[in-house]
Amino acid sequence: MFRLSTRLLQHLQPYIFPPACPTCKKVHATRAINTKPANINLPEQYGCCADCLQDIHLAPINTCYRCGITLPKSLAPGPCGHCLTQPPPQKHTRNVFVYRDTVRTALLAWKLQGQSAGLHWLLQSSAQTLQQVFSPHDLLIPVPMPLSRMRRSGLHHSADLCQRIAQITSSQVCHTLLRRTGNHTRQSALKGKQRLSNLRKAFMLANDYQIQLDNYNVQGKIWVVDDILTTGATLRHACKVMKKTQHPIFAFALARTPSNT
Repeated sequence: MFRLSTRLLQHLQPYIFPPACPTCKKVHATRAINTKPANINLPEQYGCCADCLQDIHLAPINTCYRCGITLPKSLAPGPCGHCLTQPPPQKHTRNVFVYRDTVRTALLAWKLQGQSAGLHWLLQSSAQTLQQVFSPHDLLIPVPMPLSRMRRSGLHHSADLCQRIAQITSSQVCHTLLRRTGNHTRQSALKGKQRLSNLRKAFMLANDYQIQLDNYNVQGKIWVVDDILTTGATLRHACKVMKKTQHPIFAFALARTPSNT
């Protein structure tokens, strides 16, 4: 009798607790309950609803390989003029999404409210792309955030993102190699030129960084990872410090703001 009840509850669960879109939270439409529970056959997981799916924008293909800005197809993959005159410290920059509409909603829900369903769906839906970008031999370095801000939010967002990517790609993650110094103004509160100078001395390598790198025995690429790229200042300064390890450094942000894509 107990087994029958458990099976019945499993069949009825989509109707008692109907699945919803992970970003807009709109409940997915379900069919009327059949009189025979055994005939109820709903998908195990529902993804993004049709409206939200239409508002997901992938990062452009024609970009400068060094900094990631959009280029005319004839000039891609660059480098762009700015990278020719002032090359960034990273060898390559990759993004998956444009930070707008559905992607923006999902990331803000994760960053501000601790709701990660939308982020989880975005990562799972882009698993094939992530596996093409990262290999099991790569090392992911999250951009460190100030301790005071991490205490307020209760989450280290870049580190959490690295862990989620590593689960998909089997890459390694190191949280202690790159460190934050002091408390600087939030980048989101500053304008372009202010962003460039705000984090000039915000990062440093751990004193034992060489020992840590030896322990990881990196056979692939070293990636500095952030969640959102706006002007690129945060990744630029973090990569500049990481370059002191004498390893080629690569940059990754899950989404990039439209004005810089």
